[in-house]
Amino acid sequence: MGQRQDHIRLGGFLSGAGSHFAGWRHPSADRDAAFNIQRYVNYAKTLERGCFDALFLNDNFELGDLGAKGFSRNTHTSRWDPMTLLTALSMVTNHIGLVATVNTSYNEPFNVARRFASLDQLSGGRAGWNLVTSLGGGENFNRTDHLPHQERYARAEEFFDVVTKLWDSWDDNAFLRDPVSGQWVDPAKLHLAQHQGECFSVRGPLNTPRPPQGWPVIAQAGSSGEGLALAARAGELIFTAQQTLPAAQAFYQKLKDQAIALGRSANDVLILPGVATVVAHSRVQAEEKYEELQALLDPVMIFSSIIDFLDLGVDLTSLPLDAKVPLPKNPPLTQGHQSRQQLVIDLIHRDRPTVRELLRKLASGGHRTIVGTASDIADDFEHWFHHYGADGFNIMFTHLPTAADDFVNLVVPELQRRGLLRTAYEGKTLRDHLGLKRVENKRG
Repeated sequence: MGQRQDHIRLGGFLSGAGSHFAGWRHPSADRDAAFNIQRYVNYAKTLERGCFDALFLNDNFELGDLGAKGFSRNTHTSRWDPMTLLTALSMVTNHIGLVATVNTSYNEPFNVARRFASLDQLSGGRAGWNLVTSLGGGENFNRTDHLPHQERYARAEEFFDVVTKLWDSWDDNAFLRDPVSGQWVDPAKLHLAQHQGECFSVRGPLNTPRPPQGWPVIAQAGSSGEGLALAARAGELIFTAQQTLPAAQAFYQKLKDQAIALGRSANDVLILPGVATVVAHSRVQAEEKYEELQALLDPVMIFSSIIDFLDLGVDLTSLPLDAKVPLPKNPPLTQGHQSRQQLVIDLIHRDRPTVRELLRKLASGGHRTIVGTASDIADDFEHWFHHYGADGFNIMFTHLPTAADDFVNLVVPELQRRGLLRTAYEGKTLRDHLGLKRVENKRG
């Protein structure tokens, strides 16, 4: 691979008061973000000022073990429905992409296709769908258990096929709206889905016009074997957690190769590892800000979350904070977040941390943390970008609004000075921002 001529893509991960487990406890954090839409309006406008490609909302349908010690300390007990929130944000932003997580395990294709087609129309072509399976929630959808991992991904593969068929229900110019002839739509430009599969039976058509982008951008965030297969076939914007550049390069190459083997271009798949940043005018100041956050960490809450969805096979709560974390030996393969389980196991084997050190390393959910000046962070991004460990980064703001303000005010100008980031939006749609082609109707 030669010198890159493209620029870094940036996503902004918005999750209540912040992605850091202690972010909501910081004195400057918006602790009412899950109840006050104006907070998110301000975040979105800040990221748009920073020329971010997209903002990203995650989601889940379950709260884990309601009897766990950390349950009462979990900020995910209150959150917005992503589609409702992004619909509102589409009215107060003009450029930034709007990516929502909507899982395929406990939804139906017709509803999802209709909602994203509507969001793409409302936003003028800025919608993105983070296509994921659910980490849990079966108890809220007529089940006593959770769908097994392989079954979830088989359903997701077929779900994607049905949704995209529905987005192609109509040709782009199918709606004539001709008052003289009285013809509203040209029936010759209708394409029924006529899907009959293992999981879904859907006739169609979708009763909304075709999305402005053809298809909203498909994001994907699974890194297990099945997750990689789905990303290689369907994903365009890939969110992942990577702790080291060699691991990131291996993931990058593997996914691009799998996409190429399926007849796609390497440029059709953009990979954005998550990164938490703590930035200040000096390294000393940045370290002080970081330690201020880390001092607010709650071991009970973090370890409760880890035990709930990673299944490490190690009872961390029974160990002193300064004890070495035992090496996991044949932990049960989780039916939840398999790639994140492996990342943490690899981290324990590689770094041999104490319990306290592991707690600190997982403070942003297992994503990498960079602490330093704007130049330090830009150096790191530039190195990963030019050495093909990433096409950009999904910024995990530790606490909001401060971390977003700091990144846009300090890091963005440095990236722009180096020619690594746009200084203004040049297109209108999320596909324009990302350099992705509009999807032509595959059934027309």
